[in-house]
Amino acid sequence: MLLGVALFFAATLSAQRQAGAVLTWESGTHDFGDVVQGSKVEHTYKFTNTGTEPIIITNVQPSCGCTLPKSWPRDPIMPGGSGELVIAFDSAGKFGKLSRSTTVVSNAVNEGANQIKFTANVITANTEDKKPN
Repeated sequence: MLLGVALFFAATLSAQRQAGAVLTWESGTHDFGDVVQGSKVEHTYKFTNTGTEPIIITNVQPSCGCTLPKSWPRDPIMPGGSGELVIAFDSAGKFGKLSRSTTVVSNAVNEGANQIKFTANVITANTEDKKPN
C-alpha cells in the first residue's frame, strides 16, 4: 500500500514537471570551427515540443549585432511537434575564438530552453594560407 502511494506521488510529480510547453533542443549548442574572417555562416537548431501545451515563440534576441535570427516558427508548435530556428553569424570585423548566445522568448516552462549558443574561431585568409600541409 505504501509503495502504491509513493508511486502515485512520483507519477504526479513527473507529470507536473512535463505539464505546459516544454522546448527540447536536439542540440542547443553548435561549433562552427574555423571561419574565415568576413564570411557568413548559419546553423539550424532543431527542437521538439515534449510538453503538454503548444509552444509559442514570440521573439528571438541575439547577444550581438553579428548574429542574426533568420527564421523561426511563428505559429504554435503542438505537443509532439517539431520546429527549426536558423541563426546566421557574420564574422566581418571579428577575430579569434568567440562564443555567442541567443535568447529564445517563448512560453516554455523548462529551464535552459531559452538559450542557444554557438562558438567559432575566426581566422584571416592569410592564417588559412599559412597552415602546414
